Amino acid sequence: MLRKGIFQFILLSFSAIVFGQNRGSFTIGVLIDEDVPEVNRLYDRLKNEVSAVVGEDAELRFPDEYFLVNNFNPELAKSQYKSLEEGDPDIILAFGINSFMAISSFQTYAKPTIIFGNAPFDFLNIDNTRTSTGINNLSFIITPMTYKEDLKTFYDLYTYTNIGIAVDQSLNDVLPYEELIKPAFANLDVSYKIIPFSNPQEIINELDSLDALYLSGGFLLTDNEIKSLADTLIARGIPSFTTTHANDVVLGLLATNQSTENDDQIIRRVALNIEAIINGENPSELPLFLDGQQGLTINYNTSEQLGLSIRYSLLATTTLVGDLGKSMAEVTYDLPTVINEVIESNLNLQASSKSVALSEQDVKSAKSNYLPDVTATASSTYVDPEIAKISNGQNPEYQTQTAVTLNQTIYSPDASAGVRINRELKEAQQKQYEADQLNTIFEASNAYFNTLLAKATLIINEQNLELTKNNLKIATHNYEAGQAGKPDVLRFRSQLAQNTQSLIESVTGLKQTYFDLNQLLNQPMTREIEVEDVFLDQGTFERYNYDELKTILDNPNYFNAFSEFLVLEAKKNSPELQALDYNLNANDFSLRRAANGRFAPTLALQGQYQYYIDRSGAGAEPSIPGFPAIPESNYYVGLNLSLPIFERNIQNINKQTATIQREQIMLNKQNTQLGLERNVNVAVLQLINQIANLEVSKVSEEAARETLELTQDAYSRGAVNVVQLLDAQTNYLRARIANATAVYTYLISALQLERTIGYFFMLHTEEENQDFMQRFITYFTQRN
Repeated sequence: MLRKGIFQFILLSFSAIVFGQNRGSFTIGVLIDEDVPEVNRLYDRLKNEVSAVVGEDAELRFPDEYFLVNNFNPELAKSQYKSLEEGDPDIILAFGINSFMAISSFQTYAKPTIIFGNAPFDFLNIDNTRTSTGINNLSFIITPMTYKEDLKTFYDLYTYTNIGIAVDQSLNDVLPYEELIKPAFANLDVSYKIIPFSNPQEIINELDSLDALYLSGGFLLTDNEIKSLADTLIARGIPSFTTTHANDVVLGLLATNQSTENDDQIIRRVALNIEAIINGENPSELPLFLDGQQGLTINYNTSEQLGLSIRYSLLATTTLVGDLGKSMAEVTYDLPTVINEVIESNLNLQASSKSVALSEQDVKSAKSNYLPDVTATASSTYVDPEIAKISNGQNPEYQTQTAVTLNQTIYSPDASAGVRINRELKEAQQKQYEADQLNTIFEASNAYFNTLLAKATLIINEQNLELTKNNLKIATHNYEAGQAGKPDVLRFRSQLAQNTQSLIESVTGLKQTYFDLNQLLNQPMTREIEVEDVFLDQGTFERYNYDELKTILDNPNYFNAFSEFLVLEAKKNSPELQALDYNLNANDFSLRRAANGRFAPTLALQGQYQYYIDRSGAGAEPSIPGFPAIPESNYYVGLNLSLPIFERNIQNINKQTATIQREQIMLNKQNTQLGLERNVNVAVLQLINQIANLEVSKVSEEAARETLELTQDAYSRGAVNVVQLLDAQTNYLRARIANATAVYTYLISALQLERTIGYFFMLHTEEENQDFMQRFITYFTQRN
């Protein structure tokens, strides 16, 4: 993290670089607010920067006695500056708000003075329309910022209601923060409180009543302290905004308006201003404000953990940091797991399986025609007494009776044909389910690879964005050195916005692929999942010998034989063809029934048992003496044989219909076979194309990378223009995406071929797969 003390490094590096040069000696005095740990990882870059700008123009000396720290004491800062003016230093450098406030209060400056750093306009009484100070020997290098703008941006990002303003205790003691912060909330309906702090724990102790935190200061906090504070804020669900560098957002704070480029520009501008002063320019004529790149920087992972959606209106000027490909995954899938789970859980497959279950019911219904039909009935009647009297006991006034009737089909041509037809249709439906299963497996595999491709595209776009930032840095340096114009800088800033939009689209595209997978797996859309990457030479595809398939297809001698063999396998395995065969069998039964129907009798058994519960009233007894009374119960059994002679010509019509249906099925079968042959050959050709594409895309990417590196170097030296650099970057981006696409497209094409031949290697054992390859070897040997 770049802190205030980094400028001490700059000054020390100046001394190290120019030590021993005798073309002019300059003593540098340094005034800072507080000494902080130096950042070793930036030392070499700073040394190279100063060396490149100052070179051998002068000998710069930085005596320890002229490196002064005021510890945020305004009066001490003033007296220290006066001592530097009265002492040996030729140039005075000052960094920090306290130093700025103290030194800018003077009316005259006896020696060239440079004040630099990030300073809030809320503290500065400066006309921001001026291009230089116009004050003899005084130069500012400032990247403007305001609390009002920060807090408004934060409010647009997250509508807070009770915000804490964390302020360095040392600054709060000497500056009127309450007075300066209050105007920033004039148009915001929120409450706030100032939180002076010396360490992160003092901030954490005040978080209970807050829903947001604005870190105003914090330059003195270490990376570990920033990360610890960020983790605590995330755990408590509190969004944060900081006035410190974008590196602190990388560590976990939510957002800042400070660009990662501003510190680099300050460092370079300090070196350029020192060079200008050495060359005789008056600091009063040097640029007043640094043309820093302002814009919102947001940690994408922090926003995800906080459940905070970034408003679309902010995306155009937003820089995203963090791992955009990272997900809070509840489960991580590999391809075999996806396939197994989709077979068990996919709703389309479950619906298709219900069709099989329904066809089972049709079979049962057809068989039920041979089950007995037993009916129990009860009836009660009342008859006119006058009629009952003359019925001779046959039809009494009151009568209640029950009966049990049996109908049993012994043989029926329609029932027998129905059983056979429905059995064949059930098998056809089972094959249709197997076809649906194969389609769903391929759909899930395709969704899996689409997710991997979306992840790869996201990573590539993220790295391309970083490349654009680096090119912007080169353009800025060239502009400051006079090697390029301002349009180059603006062009890369425009490119940066476009790349940011591409990155956002990559993020949303990846989320969409997760939605697709969740739907196929019958899981909630909100479930966070992750997928493992795949490689030809390791993991799943190594175990199932996909590289061996690549080897076979890469050999032209195998092409015709392998295609013919795969066509045979496809016809043997195809559930669509098998379903048509079962439909054809069902049709044959219908045809035979229609042809022989008039000669096939129907034989059935019938019987009934009847019992009179009550017979009373008039006519209950026979009126004729000696006439027997009706018994309380009776039964009968009968055998029924029927033979159709002429059924309205329906049998001939049925025969004609079945014949037409058979012809239709045969045509569909021929078309399906032709389609299989075509699809197998096309799939093989696609795989061969992808094999070539795998190698070509690797070469293409490497060539594009080398071209970009050479073009970047040439652009940094002013040898090529910005259009050539942008073209090189665009070509490299396309080559990388093409290379990533080639691998996944090859695997998708391989699975498409497997779907076409009805044989997924991942669903079979190693022995079965070896047998598959052995069958091909045998076929190839016999064919030749």
